[in-house]
Amino acid sequence: MTHPFLHLAPLTAARFASIEDRVARLLRTEQDVVIMQGEALLPLEGAIRGTAGPGTTALNVITGPYGQTFGDWLRDCGATVIDLPVPFHTAVTAGRIREAFAEHPEIDFVSLVHAEAATGNTNPVAEIGEVVRERGALFYLDAVASVGAEPVLPDAWGVDLCVIGAQKAMGGPAGVSAVSVSARAWARMAANPRAPRRSYLSLLDWKERWVDGGRKALLHAPAQLEMLALEACLERIEAVGLDAVMARHASAAAATRAGAVALGGGLQPYVDEAADAAPVATTLRAPSGVDASELVTRALESDPGAPLAAGGGALAKEMIRVNHYGPDATPGAVRASLSALGAALAARGLTVDVEGALWAAEDARR
Repeated sequence: MTHPFLHLAPLTAARFASIEDRVARLLRTEQDVVIMQGEALLPLEGAIRGTAGPGTTALNVITGPYGQTFGDWLRDCGATVIDLPVPFHTAVTAGRIREAFAEHPEIDFVSLVHAEAATGNTNPVAEIGEVVRERGALFYLDAVASVGAEPVLPDAWGVDLCVIGAQKAMGGPAGVSAVSVSARAWARMAANPRAPRRSYLSLLDWKERWVDGGRKALLHAPAQLEMLALEACLERIEAVGLDAVMARHASAAAATRAGAVALGGGLQPYVDEAADAAPVATTLRAPSGVDASELVTRALESDPGAPLAAGGGALAKEMIRVNHYGPDATPGAVRASLSALGAALAARGLTVDVEGALWAAEDARR
């Protein structure tokens, strides 16, 4: 059996490094960027295990399920963890971060998710970064969902560890991911006796054997197809322009929110304030007495291509997600989602205005 994907020349170290450079330009960062050979959970966990330990006091902001996971990893590392839970229908504020520092001045690590695609909120990282920088804490940011949908600026925001993945707003592969690492973060890892070494989780291995070596020899055989897909994804963003890609996501989010409100049937935005809503995905609250997962199932029966999903875990009964990211950040995907939801609500006997919803979406998109 032959296939063009089975007969590719090996990916060179120079090609790998050039893709890292493109990621750095996307993030407008002068920090070291390491592309890791796995889904974004790999650098997310590796960065925490590399920098946190028994002497760490971490402020862990929870605005969705990933924040909960980070707290578990930090505790596994032996860190003292101060959880800051925030209702999932809103966002954290810089004021709350400042209050947490006032109550716990020993905090030296802050973990935050920029945009939670699972809950549809986004957090004001620039303002939070100012507070963290004032206190001298290390700032760890999950920007997997936000990159490509809204600005992600590690240097300008004082982020020490910024993890991204390409599978959402960037419209790229899920099998590789990247992290930008500040000099402070490298120093914290080097001083941490528990930082992973000789491990797939180890960022220090990449630092010592790849970055410090002038990026001449890769640690192991790269995930070649995924790296080429990431390169193609970055080329496409560069050709269109990052601002245009972000504008497309913002437009889809505004159209979805306005259309859902106009649709009726008891459907409402899950995130209360539009300013707190992530442009990567819009979450909606199912009408009272209606199971969200059942509603999504019925909607997908009418249009299997609509980018709809029920919330995860405990949110499955109350939350609907419109995943208008990447190739689905389009007016067509928004119209399809609203029409399918309208059909599902009407089938439940609820009064909806699909035409009005489509008009509202179009008006908000302009």
